[in-house]
Amino acid sequence: MHVLFVEPKFPFNQRQFVRGLRAVGARVTGIGEAPVEALDEELKGWLHGYERVPTVVDEGALFEAVRRVQGREWVDRLEATVEAHILPAARAREQAGIPGTSVRTAWLCRDKPAMKEALRTAGIPTAASRAVSSPQELRVFAAETGLPIVLKPRSAAGASGTAKISNERELESAIVEYGLDRGASVAAEEFVEGHEGFYDTLTIGGRVVHEFISHYYPNVLEAMRTRWISPQIVTTNRVDASGYGELKAMGQKVVEVLGIGTSATHMEWFFGPRGLRFSEIGCRPPGVGVWDLYAAGNDFDIYREWAMTVVHGRPGQTTSRRYAAGMIALRPDRDGRVSHYEGIEELEQRFGDWIFDRHLPPPGTPTGPVEAGYMANAWIRLRHPDYDTLRQMLDHVGRTVKLRAA
Repeated sequence: MHVLFVEPKFPFNQRQFVRGLRAVGARVTGIGEAPVEALDEELKGWLHGYERVPTVVDEGALFEAVRRVQGREWVDRLEATVEAHILPAARAREQAGIPGTSVRTAWLCRDKPAMKEALRTAGIPTAASRAVSSPQELRVFAAETGLPIVLKPRSAAGASGTAKISNERELESAIVEYGLDRGASVAAEEFVEGHEGFYDTLTIGGRVVHEFISHYYPNVLEAMRTRWISPQIVTTNRVDASGYGELKAMGQKVVEVLGIGTSATHMEWFFGPRGLRFSEIGCRPPGVGVWDLYAAGNDFDIYREWAMTVVHGRPGQTTSRRYAAGMIALRPDRDGRVSHYEGIEELEQRFGDWIFDRHLPPPGTPTGPVEAGYMANAWIRLRHPDYDTLRQMLDHVGRTVKLRAA
């Protein structure tokens, strides 16, 4: 099978998808923005060919690159795994007659108001939401729903550009900040109370064949706005616990309603006083290295497994569920440059056997802003057979390991 893969070089883990495809027998032609000379020898060794474009989100340029390859040889699949690449790839795929995620599905997974409307129509519980394109439309939605509400770009990934609006002053400020007084359109949503997590899958022909359930501590909006918090993402190895049955059934139904065929998915959810509520979905893998947690927790190569679904249409490995796995982000106490760390030696003595990865930028490294996310600065990843024990370990790291900046 010949697979075109969008942007094999950046971000860095993109190369792992290429490796996975090559490992299951595919010929892989990359389409990327860097000159071929910028690709390292290992990556070039995995590639059958390479097409350079000015930017992979330029739909015309991407389609032209696809057609150049099709002019030379048969193409079976065109795959993309980054949120911003999904819709351009779907348009190029449809124009070129290549099977895979449709434009309709890609758009519904990208446009939050349209996504939620489709799911509500199908009976899936979601927060009230609306696309608003003027100050008056926003004020009407806020009056109907009641404050607080949440505003986010219609096509944002994760919590990028997302804000909680709690009072009239913040509402009026948001009108200017989001450009609603200048014709911009944003997604306005009901604020849902409750614990936040995500449900990720690999699907084949619309059927979930691998599933993973993870939790945020605390919820994303709080984690992305509060410096002193060392936020955690923890994936459970108790996926078969009865309490997750409703979530798994909802996830399968979302896949069916949105027409997702063979793809990775990333679905956000809340559970609170009003029960389970679906938040949003991307028809692509999760970000911030979460797939590394799944691999470490299940003793398998998830990139190769993704490639098996794409190339052979079947799973190739089983998930061991041996470990729960988690990541904790370490924020600097101020913006500046890394000065030193506290608590690392004690951490290694106490939990060294359970640490499977870490990123500790050396002294002198510029710090990243808190709102840049979970991997903007230092982070540590651990695993343990018992989920509750892992949570206690991560909490201990958050209390005792400090990143100092100057």
